Amino acid sequence: MIEFLIPIVSFAVAASVTPGPNTLMVTASGANFGYSRTNPHMLGIAFGFPVMIIAVGLGLGRFFAAYPQAHEVLKWLGTAYLLFLAWKIACAGRSKSGEQTGRPFSFVQAALFQWLNPKAWIVAVSSLTAFTTVGGNYVTETAFIAALFAAISYPACAVWCLFGTAIGRYLRSDRALKVFNTSMAALVVASIAMLYI
Repeated sequence: MIEFLIPIVSFAVAASVTPGPNTLMVTASGANFGYSRTNPHMLGIAFGFPVMIIAVGLGLGRFFAAYPQAHEVLKWLGTAYLLFLAWKIACAGRSKSGEQTGRPFSFVQAALFQWLNPKAWIVAVSSLTAFTTVGGNYVTETAFIAALFAAISYPACAVWCLFGTAIGRYLRSDRALKVFNTSMAALVVASIAMLYI
C-alpha cells in the first residue's frame, strides 16, 4: 500500500500546487478580493475537481474516446472561456471611488469551471491512467484518487491565494493593480497552450 501511496500523493501535490488556470485565477482573486472573498472559489475547486475525476473514472472518459468530436468541442469551449476569464482579470480594477470592481468566482462557478479547465482534464485522465490497476477495484481506486485531490486541492489553492493576498497589499496604486492583473491575464492565456500540446 505504501508503494502506491507515495507516488499518488506526490503526483497529487505536484499537480495541485503547480501553476495552472486554477492557481493563477485564485492568485489574482486573492490580490483583488482578499482571502475570505476568494474562499468560495477555492472550495468550489476542491469540490468540483474530485467530482470530475469520479465522472471521468466512471465512464465519461470512455464517452470521449468513442466520440472525440465531443472532446474537441469541449476543448474549444474551454479556450473561449479561458480567453473570456483572462479578459475579465485584465479589466479588473478599482472604481473611481476606490472600490474593487468585479466579483470573485462563486462556489458553483469554480466547480463548473473544472469541466473547461485544460489542466484539470490532463490531471484527471493522467491520475486515473497511472494509479488505477488492471483487475483491481476500479471504483474504490477512483474514489480514493478523488478523495485525495479533495484533501489536497484546498490547501494548494490556499497557498496561491495567500500569495495573491500578500501581493495585493502592495498594489496600492491603480497602475500597479492594472499591471498585476494584466500579467495574470497573460499567464491564463499562456495556459491555453496546454489544450493543444
